Amino acid sequence: MSHAPFRPSRRGACPVRVSFEFFPPKTPEMEETLWASIKRLAPLGPHFVSVTYGAGGSTRERTHATVKRLVEETSLAPAAHLTCVSATREEVNEVVRAYWEAGVRHIVALRGDPAEGIGAAFRPHPGGYEGSPELVAGIRAIADFDVSVSAYPEKHPESVSIDADIELLKRKVDAGASRAITQFFFDNDVYFRYLDKVRARGIDIPIVPGILPVQNFKQAANFAARAGASVPAWLANRFDGLDNDVETRRLIAAAVAAEQVIDLVDRGVTDLHFYTMNRADLVYAICHLLGLRPTTAEAEPVAAVAVA
Repeated sequence: MSHAPFRPSRRGACPVRVSFEFFPPKTPEMEETLWASIKRLAPLGPHFVSVTYGAGGSTRERTHATVKRLVEETSLAPAAHLTCVSATREEVNEVVRAYWEAGVRHIVALRGDPAEGIGAAFRPHPGGYEGSPELVAGIRAIADFDVSVSAYPEKHPESVSIDADIELLKRKVDAGASRAITQFFFDNDVYFRYLDKVRARGIDIPIVPGILPVQNFKQAANFAARAGASVPAWLANRFDGLDNDVETRRLIAAAVAAEQVIDLVDRGVTDLHFYTMNRADLVYAICHLLGLRPTTAEAEPVAAVAVA
């Protein structure tokens, strides 16, 4: 993955927009970590921040509570993940209307994984939305939301082919999706080959690359195996022998992630979506390398969201 030396800016402005993904906390300690990360990253002025939704809708209330606090206590633009698993259309529509009433204007619409988790067969709920294209159309029928959807450069694990996967993406776009955010990948050529196929199919919405900074290589490799994302041999080699060397692992993680995002920007990417795992430091460092700086010296009053 070679590239020319990257110059963050010739005019003092960062050439890219970033967005950050968080997951709703399960414990008071996790909540404290989440809001500390939000406080750290918010001054960078992300385009939006998204909050995930557990398998089978298992985190629905915690997702809604996190998004609500983002609306009420920060100036960030939250995007709420929403699935159609284990719920009727009216139950899903009720959540959509509640988000609109709470001031949320962006939803990440996903089919979602069954409550049994990744690998279990998806079965539409009786009376529910059949899948993500229908969910997108339903959201758009309720209110004028910005709707993001998922995309899979190495195809969804359940798809029969990459072409079938792209056809599904086309249906989501036809239903009203305004952008797609990709599953994470580690080889940028995988993303650009996918982008060529998507554009050839006539899909012209932004395809935002999803970036997973490797906080823990073994964990990331397990995520990749479940998500159908490949792990290049060169990446495994970078972390080889560092299982018990946390400090060196952090330095390697920063170098790997910076190399990936700088190459993407050098090749024309203008939007990046970071899967933060509710940890701020590595993502903040990468954004700094890209030229992003806090929008004000004091930043926005995110300190107000300290754990109650």
